[in-house]
Amino acid sequence: MVTGKVVRFDEFKGYGFAAPDNGGEDVFVHVNDLLFDKALVTPGVRLSFDIEEGDRGLKASRIRLAEREETPRGDAAEESDEDEEDTDGPGTVVEGASVTRKQYLDEITELLLDAAPTATAEDIVSIRRRLLRSAVDHGWVTD
Repeated sequence: MVTGKVVRFDEFKGYGFAAPDNGGEDVFVHVNDLLFDKALVTPGVRLSFDIEEGDRGLKASRIRLAEREETPRGDAAEESDEDEEDTDGPGTVVEGASVTRKQYLDEITELLLDAAPTATAEDIVSIRRRLLRSAVDHGWVTD
């Protein structure tokens, strides 16, 4: 298996492309080859997959979400209440700062309700799930 990142993916059409980490040509990604929920496939998401020669070029198969590489945290990186207040102002997180999963979900829920008051609960839950996955992948959210 190789690893790579999603370059683009159209959830409604059911396909997109991923760039392998080892370089080379982008590979075609089809919804039928995903071994997880297609709603999690967004640009930048890390995948692991096999590469096959398809009718029109390289094609990913047996596609999984790639395991996140954990970086060891030293004592200086331990979370504290003071770290959670590391901002330049309301809603502006300083580079390298992170928030807890609960803080992140609470804030984005309020923002979504404010920005789209007619959104259904199902819409809000779906959007929150995708935003949370992205925030975790970027290291913006801690458990």
